[in-house]
Amino acid sequence: MGMTMTQKILARAAGVDSCRAGELLMCKLNLVLGNDITAPVAINEFNRMGATKVFDPAKIALIPDHFVPNKDIKAATLAKQMREFARAQHIVHYYEVGRVGIEHALLPEQGIVAPGEVIIGADSHTCTYGAVGAFSTGVGSTDMGVGMATGECWFKVPEAVKVVLTGKMKPWVSGKDVILHLIGEIGVDGALYQSLEFTGDGVKEIPMDGRLTIANMAIEAGAKNGIFPVDDVCREYLKGRVNREWTAFEADPDAEYSRTVTINLDELDMTVSLPHLPENTQLARDCKQEIDQVVIGSCTNGRISDMRVAAQILKGHKVNDHVRCIVIPGTQQVVKDCLKEGLVDIFIDAGAIFTMPTCGPCLGGFCGVLADGERAVSTTNRNFVGRMGHTGS
Repeated sequence: MGMTMTQKILARAAGVDSCRAGELLMCKLNLVLGNDITAPVAINEFNRMGATKVFDPAKIALIPDHFVPNKDIKAATLAKQMREFARAQHIVHYYEVGRVGIEHALLPEQGIVAPGEVIIGADSHTCTYGAVGAFSTGVGSTDMGVGMATGECWFKVPEAVKVVLTGKMKPWVSGKDVILHLIGEIGVDGALYQSLEFTGDGVKEIPMDGRLTIANMAIEAGAKNGIFPVDDVCREYLKGRVNREWTAFEADPDAEYSRTVTINLDELDMTVSLPHLPENTQLARDCKQEIDQVVIGSCTNGRISDMRVAAQILKGHKVNDHVRCIVIPGTQQVVKDCLKEGLVDIFIDAGAIFTMPTCGPCLGGFCGVLADGERAVSTTNRNFVGRMGHTGS
């Protein structure tokens, strides 16, 4: 019996010829990721286990993106701890304020992730990198600490859900609509500890930014990871970004899947998730509620393509007097592109605010936290109770 893309990557990383769903494997890691919330906990565990050196300073990424520039003394203390660890361990991929971006937007942009690699991160949306054909998944800070010390992590090989994409998306429909539709269909536990493996003729119709969004939100369906094949679109994206050797894996024709879900992209429309679960989907045109705030950004939709769409809509218009609009670019490169293309002027002229790269209000951090009773429309990736502020928001 053949293997899925995920199974092939894990088998190679474990040094075995093949593997099956349910097996336990100890795998070599290509990258270990942490941010300013999760990395300090991992560093404490790293020290507690008696480790003195990371397994490879070039295979650790520490990204202070959640509460930077620091919003308070506690945030500053956490950032300081990570900064000092990065300096002491000579971490190659540490991005200080001024160079930093939202971790899951920054790493693909900078070519730090590549096909066939095994990546763990102490952040649930680490599954983003499946968009470039990698196995990437979120772990706890303890696993991150051990990973930094040993360069290894154990996995239970996941079953796989085959998601067949057909057709072509209509104008204004994006990768976010694809993944929201899927989550609405299978539910937030529809792929629990399984790999969402995307395939079909429709894959080539989805640009890389859309694939990054879709893979990012695999976790919102309970998946262990999401992964796309490495096709011409992906290869073009990697060109000039990744300067090391990498290996693309394809699923075998006789690979086993727990189920198959088919999505006809021709039939998709703009979709939103109402409170308080990503599976509570509804067509945007059917959703008519007053809102207090709009947030455009995050690791799902803070890329330059997202900024261009927002600017195209806002150009020549004004933000409603009763609405606050916050635009948050994903990386410093996106900031530069927005300035170069005149998008910042469009946002400001429309009455929006344009900020520095940060996770910010996505997790109720800062720069747009909601009060009791307020409603927001956000391009972020989850809408749990109290996610962006007060539990009554």
